Amino acid sequence: MSVVSESLGSARVSRARECVLAIANFSSRAFLFTPAFGATPLQRMRSNGQAFKPARETRARPRGAIGALVVALLYSANPTLFFAQADPASEPAVLAVAKVLPAVVNINSERVVKRTVRDPFDEVYSQFFGYNRFRPREVRQTLQSLGSGFIIDPAGYIITNQHVVERAADLKIHVTAHDGKTYRAHYIAGDDKTDLAFIKIDAQTDFPFINLDDISPNLLGQTVMVVGNAVGYGSSISRGVLSAVKRNITVDETEYKDLVQTDAAINPGNSGGPVIDLTGRLVGIASAKMAFTPQGVPTQGLGFAIPADVVRDSVNRFKQVAMKQGKLKDSPAPAEPSSVRVEKLFGMQLQDLSSELSDALGYLRGRGVLITAVEPDSPADDAGIKRGMVLYRINKSTASSVRQVDEVLRAVESGANVEFTIGIIRARGENHELAALTLKAR
Repeated sequence: MSVVSESLGSARVSRARECVLAIANFSSRAFLFTPAFGATPLQRMRSNGQAFKPARETRARPRGAIGALVVALLYSANPTLFFAQADPASEPAVLAVAKVLPAVVNINSERVVKRTVRDPFDEVYSQFFGYNRFRPREVRQTLQSLGSGFIIDPAGYIITNQHVVERAADLKIHVTAHDGKTYRAHYIAGDDKTDLAFIKIDAQTDFPFINLDDISPNLLGQTVMVVGNAVGYGSSISRGVLSAVKRNITVDETEYKDLVQTDAAINPGNSGGPVIDLTGRLVGIASAKMAFTPQGVPTQGLGFAIPADVVRDSVNRFKQVAMKQGKLKDSPAPAEPSSVRVEKLFGMQLQDLSSELSDALGYLRGRGVLITAVEPDSPADDAGIKRGMVLYRINKSTASSVRQVDEVLRAVESGANVEFTIGIIRARGENHELAALTLKAR
């Protein structure tokens, strides 16, 4: 009888424990049942050095079950009580892409190739009769190439791969910007060895651009993102890490040297597009993907990019060539991606908040200047200002551009107190999060 009582108690405890575990579904040790709660009466008494006495002990219930059940019900009702949820709009990757994407373009180049063809019967006539009936014909064939590129100067100068806009007779280049506008562009210079080309948009306007004066340090293991026109789908993003540097490879009988390697997906159409880090700085230009080794072994996660320092040096060389040819026009004053004055005095880096950037972040259009970085131990950092927030006012002046912020702060000296209105105004009419902060210029 005692054996039966023990088995019944064990079965009840086991069923109760399985039920509670199924409801809670927690793997944390904080919610696991201890042997004292989940064991049979016999096991509990033996662990305490006592002899087994059946009596009413068989009706025991796991005392931890009620607490676990309450926790499970609270979690199912409101998971945010247990796990903090970060705003996706403030993620570094989202901010970096929003910063760079307006400067990335899709390139559709059209070149006409001339080929000489002969009628196959001509060779027969030539062989047996010693003359040709017809003269060779010249055929013009139109070839199209899709790729990516990015603007490196506000005047509309673009860097891309040479194989994307390879020079040929009657070359036509169409560039589609992130806002959907299409422009004609012309070829300026290129280099087959580095597989880089320099082209210019035929338009008199200022364009957003990627600054080549501040490039990524290219550290092994750092997060990188590939931005471009993957398989014809514009504004595509893939993410990975920087796997290696100084790689020499051969793809389709073309030799590439000193490339950086990444496992971020590089697809047809990505060629010429930027590879960036989480701060939006240039890592390199997507160039090639190795699908098979020279021995024919299939590979995965082997993409390669031309490093940013090579891109910067090549652009400087292309500009010199363009100046000699008279193709390089004076660039308008660049719209600084960050305000030098506000960074020096308060430790904040700023960027103009364009309509595209506002939409990407979910912020209200036409208001404020985006804070892209905060220097540690600076006045801004001490005041609790974070990257991704927006600067709306300086004293009594509305902040609508980086250049305007510099103008307002031009007369501010070290030690002066300046009031900033900072926060986030959402586009969907959600609650505004604004604060007036007084910062002392250092």
